[in-house]
Amino acid sequence: MSQKHEIRRVRHELKMRILEVTRVERLTPHMVRVTVHGPELEGFPSASPDDHVKLFFPTATGEFNMPTMGPDGPVYPEGKEPSPSRDYTPRRFRPESLELDIDFVIHGEGPASTWAEQAKPGDRLGVGGPRGSMIVPDDYDHYVLVGDETALPAMGRWLEEMPADTNVTVLAEIASPDERQAMARETRWFIRGQSPSLDDVLASMALPEGDTFWWVALESKRARTLRSTLVETRGIDKEWVKATGYWQA
Repeated sequence: MSQKHEIRRVRHELKMRILEVTRVERLTPHMVRVTVHGPELEGFPSASPDDHVKLFFPTATGEFNMPTMGPDGPVYPEGKEPSPSRDYTPRRFRPESLELDIDFVIHGEGPASTWAEQAKPGDRLGVGGPRGSMIVPDDYDHYVLVGDETALPAMGRWLEEMPADTNVTVLAEIASPDERQAMARETRWFIRGQSPSLDDVLASMALPEGDTFWWVALESKRARTLRSTLVETRGIDKEWVKATGYWQA
């Protein structure tokens, strides 16, 4: 018999795929949605909104040198430049058309941002995983989702997949007002550097009634700080707070 509020972790068979870009859509000035397609997406497992896949980008010579899993972890082809890789959220998977959407924050540096800014139909992208899913139960009275741009794909997916009668509070921090995007539920937007700040509101907001699950995803150091605010300062059960660093300053 499962316990109340029990988080389940499931493992998936690790699969590496090379997929083709079919569409590129600019959602906001600094967010691009890339849709990839391929028969290797058959049976693609993604059981949780904050799953992550490993994206592999072509090397300088246009090759995909992706790892295979050995007993001690990933092993790259010997004597070849490994494909650059980054972790990303599967934003939406359409099994009927074998299409996967991935949203990229364009920040002007790094292999993922550079690739996404130039992506066009016909380009190829390596996708590995997800290796597992953390499934948050739907038996909480309330959910609070907190994040910056990098967390919007997971937050957007969560809002679309949760039942319509779920009580949820959404707090999202972005760089400027034109980075707002359409969300399935009411979202409170915070502009970075302006008052009130996301951190101040989280420290002082009235706590929702009933058992509440808190999901926090932003820069690693801030994620740790906000978790401490919720657990140590505000007295929230640490099992009810999931704080993840989605990037490092």
